[in-house]
Amino acid sequence: MKKYLVEAIGTFFLVFTIGSVVLPPGVGPLAPLAIGASLMVMIYAGGHVSGGHFNPAVSLAVWMRGKLTTTDLVPYWIVQIAAAAVAAWVVHFFKPPEFFVAPLTIGWKAALLAEFLFTFALAWVVLNTATAKGTAGNSFYGLAIGMTVMTGAYAVGGVSGGAFNPAVAVGITLMGLQTWSNFWIFLVGNFGGAAVAALTYRIVNGDE
Repeated sequence: MKKYLVEAIGTFFLVFTIGSVVLPPGVGPLAPLAIGASLMVMIYAGGHVSGGHFNPAVSLAVWMRGKLTTTDLVPYWIVQIAAAAVAAWVVHFFKPPEFFVAPLTIGWKAALLAEFLFTFALAWVVLNTATAKGTAGNSFYGLAIGMTVMTGAYAVGGVSGGAFNPAVAVGITLMGLQTWSNFWIFLVGNFGGAAVAALTYRIVNGDE
């Protein structure tokens, strides 16, 4: 139960931060830095308890890696998505109605590729810094993971919205930053990228 609570807390603050820094007045070009930092600190705070996933796609990759039990996978998904929904609801208390802007218009092909590539990068970094034998006990994993999200947000945020996380996709859609008609792009891109990252990790680190 403790790890589920930790996953809920971390996901909540990640999604809440996204809404707070992206919706007007926002923080402009500093938004990706704030988002990456929020993920980083939550990972350092809860990684020792739950693994610090805060992302259903990352949980899938870690499960495929063999570092998350099958009995925990679905509960992780449930608490992550629920926490994202609560965070989106709470954001409405901090932003006047007129601050909720029109959804970002995206082209599905470019957005799908962007979400796939950077979710792959995120899961790849998670697996290699937080689960690999060669990096066991390191103190940089949270920074590496947070900066991966920051990099992706700067690189392709304008293309797809830069979710790289199905729970974040739920949050930004509930906040009106995306539409439900585009939700499949995040599901396919995020889970697909994470799964390919896990398979690639097994190829590279097969001796584990």
